[in-house]
Amino acid sequence: MGKTLFDKVWDAHVVDAIENGPQVLYIDKHLIHEVTSPQAFNELKERDIPVFRPDQIVATADHNTPTINQHLPIKDLLSKNQLEQLSDNCKKNNITLYELGHKYNGIVHVMAPELGFTQPGMTIVCGDSHTSTHGAFGTIAFGIGTSQVAQVFASQCLLLSKPKSLRVTINGKLRAGVLPKDVILYIISKLGTNSGTGYFCEYAGDVFKNMSMEGRMTICNMSIEMGARGGMIAPDQTTFDYVEGREYAPKGEAFDKKVAYWKTLPTDVDATFDKEYFFDAEDIEPMITYGTNPGMGIKITENIPNINDASFEKSLEYMDFKKGESLINKPINFVFIGSCTNSRIEDFRVAADYIKGKQKAQNVTAWLVPGSKQVESQIIDEGLKDIFVNAGFELRQPGCSACLAMNDDKIPQGEYCVSTSNRNFEGRQGQGSRTILASPLVAAAVAIEGKIIDITKQLN
Repeated sequence: MGKTLFDKVWDAHVVDAIENGPQVLYIDKHLIHEVTSPQAFNELKERDIPVFRPDQIVATADHNTPTINQHLPIKDLLSKNQLEQLSDNCKKNNITLYELGHKYNGIVHVMAPELGFTQPGMTIVCGDSHTSTHGAFGTIAFGIGTSQVAQVFASQCLLLSKPKSLRVTINGKLRAGVLPKDVILYIISKLGTNSGTGYFCEYAGDVFKNMSMEGRMTICNMSIEMGARGGMIAPDQTTFDYVEGREYAPKGEAFDKKVAYWKTLPTDVDATFDKEYFFDAEDIEPMITYGTNPGMGIKITENIPNINDASFEKSLEYMDFKKGESLINKPINFVFIGSCTNSRIEDFRVAADYIKGKQKAQNVTAWLVPGSKQVESQIIDEGLKDIFVNAGFELRQPGCSACLAMNDDKIPQGEYCVSTSNRNFEGRQGQGSRTILASPLVAAAVAIEGKIIDITKQLN
């Protein structure tokens, strides 16, 4: 019987196994940041255990960092302490760190792929749930807890039970204005937030084959939001072209050898999955969420469904929405384009293309937060910053920002924010704030109009 992409990568990394039990999996790349690593470093220090493979670890400052005046001393004491501790721990353990202000600094799941650290066939972990992003390259990538961070520090391995396999196939051609964010919001709205629990999900079909690497990263990033341990897309020429020439990618003959191996990774024709779903590309439209989990999504042209369920009603009460209501013309005062889901150059090009020559609505505060210093430079070099500034948008410096509101970038209580981030939980973007997830195109349109509009009327 043939093997899936997931099986091939997993099996190649098994160091040891207990029959019908957990397996010891070797980890190729360990990504760390300032929030989930200090406790793990402390555990090793207390037990007098050295970091086993510091050369396989890459660190960045991203979660609790300011997105303005990054050249100035940090005012927030917690953030300052976390960044100082990260710097100190990396120095002591000889770990590569891209500190705030470094030309390679950025959100961990943006800077690692753009530097070529992320490569097909790898296993990648990070103390961050959206590590699934890297699965876009055909890697097994997933978030881990602090105790597991310590495990990887000490052994470069993890003791794990092998997840089951799931495949989502979408064939056909996407409509105009339907972006990868709409595709993944559509999938989660159809399958629910628990559909992937216990599984690793592979995305297959025309839609994903025709996507850019940026789009594939958006898809895999949100696999965790349907409960999956991670998501994967088979590597192909698009992947190889993206990786080639990047700072830490293999060069010359070494690259050619890697590509020859990477070409063996896609799922075999006769492989079987534990669960499969099929969708039609033509059925997907620009999406928005209306509730307090990413599965509560609708096409922008649809009305909120009428579901009799206590948790559903509690969610609508928090959002101050009603069953059967359309969100078209709903006034919005905050827009956030950023996060590890949608803060790559492609996202800002889409937004700039729509915004060019227009003016932001006066009632809207619009934050544009690039995912890395390199994306920030591209925005400036391509003239996108001028488009944004002239339209009244605020371009901030790289970081996780208002995705999780660990820094000063918080949405006020009771306010709605149309956000390109990945989670719309209660208080996710600030205590009492209300998050509506959308694509960069929909977010840009909302910022210009000051309300949710039917973007499909402008596209057809």
